[in-house]
Amino acid sequence: MRPKYDILWKGMIEEIIEDLLLFIDPDIGKELDLGRGFEFLDKELSEIYPEPDQPSNTRVVDKLVRVYLRDGEERWMLLHLEVQGNSDKDFPRRMFEYYIRLYSKYGRPVAAIAIFIGKNGMKIPFAFEEHCLWTCTRYEYKTINIADYPNEILDASTNPFAAVMLVAKGALLRMQGSDDEKDNVLLEQKLLMVRRLKEKMTLFGEKKTRAILTFLKNYVTFKKPEISRKFIEQTDEILNKSNTMGIIEQWAEIRHQEGVEEGLEKGLEKGLEKGLEEGKEESVRLFLAHTEFSPEKIAEFVKVPVSFVEKIKGQLSSK
Repeated sequence: MRPKYDILWKGMIEEIIEDLLLFIDPDIGKELDLGRGFEFLDKELSEIYPEPDQPSNTRVVDKLVRVYLRDGEERWMLLHLEVQGNSDKDFPRRMFEYYIRLYSKYGRPVAAIAIFIGKNGMKIPFAFEEHCLWTCTRYEYKTINIADYPNEILDASTNPFAAVMLVAKGALLRMQGSDDEKDNVLLEQKLLMVRRLKEKMTLFGEKKTRAILTFLKNYVTFKKPEISRKFIEQTDEILNKSNTMGIIEQWAEIRHQEGVEEGLEKGLEKGLEKGLEEGKEESVRLFLAHTEFSPEKIAEFVKVPVSFVEKIKGQLSSK
């Protein structure tokens, strides 16, 4: 999983955490006071496990969340999102290590969830167990494998997390044919999902729908930039909107241009974490710093007025 996907999943989890929990357990509201919201404790998690010991073909997205019980007590919840290309016998041990480190440092009960978005998630155990003479240690955690859920079930669901899972399942497809043929099939699939998301906008709400659309645009990408542009244009037509191009699409648009430094891609990916407006400002700064494009060209890429680019250019020049 490339850094782009890390960013997308992290942002998506924060946007639909309540829906994720309700998908796992529709009665979770009887235990948790969902009205009190959620607090993400990324700093605490990085302190106890700054560099997880993991195989090079494995990437994880971890979120530590503070939730509240109905009686007012607080609990911590570990959401461990793992992209697993192959079966990993050490995964249960890593989950147990997270628990031990969290409990040892903070003394907080932890409810753990492992979400597998690779093909082999079903092969991963849901518990860590170890025996030593007369002593037995067993640690169980909740697991979800997106490959276990039929597309029809996810499509019929009114839960936004089901829509996210449906998007992620698209990355598991192995289509045959040329790049053009694959892109055309993918284009039809993604446009179908856009139409379904539009139908569910009233249920999901505009904010969550917009977040899932961004996830859809950037998660499963096309081989050719022109198909990406076609998807964006047709998405605009379906939604009766304009200027929906995201940070990653901006990169796809210009990455083949000569004179663009490699460092620009990482910077644009980071822009996804900052939201639309702040991300646009960051994108303009990156284009000014890493390219020789004119203000007019940058304004065209980022979909902002030329005056906006000139203003930022003036700010950079005065420093």
